[in-house]
Amino acid sequence: MAPPGSSRIQGFSTAVPQLSEAGLWQYKEATGTSALDAAMAISDVGLPGEVPWKKMSAEELENQYCPSQWVVRLGAEEALRTYSQIGIEATRRARATRKSLLHVPYGDGEGEKVDIYFPDEAAEALPFFLFFHGGYWQSGSKDESAFMVDPLTAQGVAVVIVAYDIAPKGTLDQMVDQVTRSVAFVQTRYPSNGGIYLCGHSAGAHLAAMMLLANWTKHGVTPNLKGFFLVSGVFDLEPIMYTSQNIALQLTLEDAQRNSPQLKVAQTQPVDPTCRVLVVVGQFDSPEFHRQSWEFYQVLSAQTLCQGEWKASFEQLHDVDHFEIVENLTQKDNVLTQIILKTIFQ
Repeated sequence: MAPPGSSRIQGFSTAVPQLSEAGLWQYKEATGTSALDAAMAISDVGLPGEVPWKKMSAEELENQYCPSQWVVRLGAEEALRTYSQIGIEATRRARATRKSLLHVPYGDGEGEKVDIYFPDEAAEALPFFLFFHGGYWQSGSKDESAFMVDPLTAQGVAVVIVAYDIAPKGTLDQMVDQVTRSVAFVQTRYPSNGGIYLCGHSAGAHLAAMMLLANWTKHGVTPNLKGFFLVSGVFDLEPIMYTSQNIALQLTLEDAQRNSPQLKVAQTQPVDPTCRVLVVVGQFDSPEFHRQSWEFYQVLSAQTLCQGEWKASFEQLHDVDHFEIVENLTQKDNVLTQIILKTIFQ
């Protein structure tokens, strides 16, 4: 399915970026700017509601939403293999060395399980960090996603890796419901927690962002949400409909709009006004991923200015791509690891 409209965005190139010897973007075919600068610029171009992806050809749009094509340190296939290998090894190590409860059911479904990892010395009110893996809602697993367990548990944070039914078995509505129930489960099981922090990567960032919209009363519990870390996410799902990712997802326009936090979050208010929302993108994510993150942050920050509610911030992490940004969470001195810990223990 081709996107509505196919003319090229004026002044905006979708060429796959390369690095110079100085380690700088050579993303200058048309703009001479970084991906974030390009994304910010095109976000402000044209009439309100005009979206740049609708002017792309089907091939350009597919490329923009194929993160492995934007990796500059490795080939696309090798980048995917490396990401999986690092995740599998981190999970194996976490299960072997950390106190844990594995495959704990949060619902009746076969795929509704969480792995819970605990610090060696448990505090009375532990902060809980929940992670939702990426994979375009159709790949990935909790069994290869425990990247951050070692550095976070070492600092006194309990880590919960959440499984959900990916497509085609699960629909997007079902995934959102499962993630919502996993958060409610943690709050119910650990009611004296020191705060619940949600983190998602890519498609997982979308699922985490949907928790900003959740109706917790129907679940009979109000989770003690203190922070969100939305890493290289997709927050407006309409462009996904016109990529190959939708073969498994089978999203309709109604599905995409219903499940797009970009379109809904301005109508909501946080349960706790101290809850922080950090929108993060990697320098070497594609311009469309930059645009998605920047525009979602803009919606959140506009809400903050108007209503004094969301405490939103935006970070572009230097010199990392879509996969490295999470792979590096295995390292205690990593920038994002330190941001997470500072947010939790501020």
